[in-house]
Amino acid sequence: MKILIIEDDLEAAAYLAKAFKEAGIVSEHASDGESGLFMASENGYDVLVIDRMLPKRDGLSVISELRGRGVQAPVLILSALGQVDDRVTGLRAGGDDYLPKPYAFSELLARVEVLGRRKGAPEQDVVYRVGDLELDRLSHTVKRQGKEILLQPREFRLLEYLMKNAGQVVTRTMLLENVWDYHFDPQTNVIDVHVSRLRSKIERDFEQPLLRTVRGAGYMIKDEAAG
Repeated sequence: MKILIIEDDLEAAAYLAKAFKEAGIVSEHASDGESGLFMASENGYDVLVIDRMLPKRDGLSVISELRGRGVQAPVLILSALGQVDDRVTGLRAGGDDYLPKPYAFSELLARVEVLGRRKGAPEQDVVYRVGDLELDRLSHTVKRQGKEILLQPREFRLLEYLMKNAGQVVTRTMLLENVWDYHFDPQTNVIDVHVSRLRSKIERDFEQPLLRTVRGAGYMIKDEAAG
């Protein structure tokens, strides 16, 4: 999932970005309404998290303009204004959910996940399967032959991306941009290390290999037995 945080409080935005990253969610940040409007219009996001009171252009104005431009990504409004009338105004402006400040991140995360499962991300399956390997995005579990495999958050994101693109070569650049959120190749072996750990976990004690290295290209996960 990829989200945009439009928040002028830089400390709060940094906290959210760090917390989302730990939860396996890629985020980008805009610090005012104008830049937020531009980014949300030009890039495809699964969810928009928008503060109501922003410099240059307020959050409700941003939402109304986005809806007028045909941007239908689900919007979660954050605001210190938490009265019923405030929430109603925000929802009528085009917001999909409204969370008053202060809030618990666990609740914010749950709401973002719910919005991400809505119309804004219809192309994503809930469960990915490759052979006898199964990844459930909602329960955040991985099983092979019915046996649960415990993965670290980064390993889960790596496997999720590979399974989403099953049968296709996934390059290191693709992994850096979609799993690590790097927009350049830092010439690091971090990908090789994580792939090696992931391969050990999903193939250890199982006869059929699924994850292979494509020399000079990247990686591919595929059920070879199925052809």
